Amino acid sequence: MLDIIRPAAVFSAKTALYTINAILESMLKLAVIPAWAMAIAVTVMLWMSCNSSPDVEAPIATAEPHPGQGTFASVCAACHGVGGEGQPDWHIRKPDGMLPAPPLNGEGHTWHHGDGLLYRIVSQGGQLLENPDLPEFKSGMPAFGEQLSHKEIVDVIEYVKGLWVDKEVRGVSIIEHQGLMSEADPFPTTDG
Repeated sequence: MLDIIRPAAVFSAKTALYTINAILESMLKLAVIPAWAMAIAVTVMLWMSCNSSPDVEAPIATAEPHPGQGTFASVCAACHGVGGEGQPDWHIRKPDGMLPAPPLNGEGHTWHHGDGLLYRIVSQGGQLLENPDLPEFKSGMPAFGEQLSHKEIVDVIEYVKGLWVDKEVRGVSIIEHQGLMSEADPFPTTDG
């Protein structure tokens, strides 16, 4: 998520404090931090707002598109939809045994996989997942490893992960879940 935030402008310390407050409130709702810790954090925030300089340089989100957005639009959207919504009935096999392209916007299963597996699927194609023990599974996902650079594949996956902001399953952030999966299976460091 931090990789899509770009330094762009100066904004007031109060704006930063409102952002921190919103994060703390959501953490409190999820019972991540106890109420007493929240009270201390709010006190510190109030003290900071009274004792900080009026303008603080800080990174803010810009209107600049994510580096993976263009690749997604030109390569992925034809099958997975402009907003990553996937094809209708994506979980129902076609007569040839292929599954339609799944949603990538957090409504499907993409977030169940670590960055490494997502990279391998984009690079090597969905056939990577086919298994002789499960002959009924067939993937129509083509391989893009010859067409896209390492950076373009990483960027498009990071763009897709940006579609998951604020999405939860059973009260758990899917971005956080996918991040844990990625700790065990990170992006490869090079094309090889």
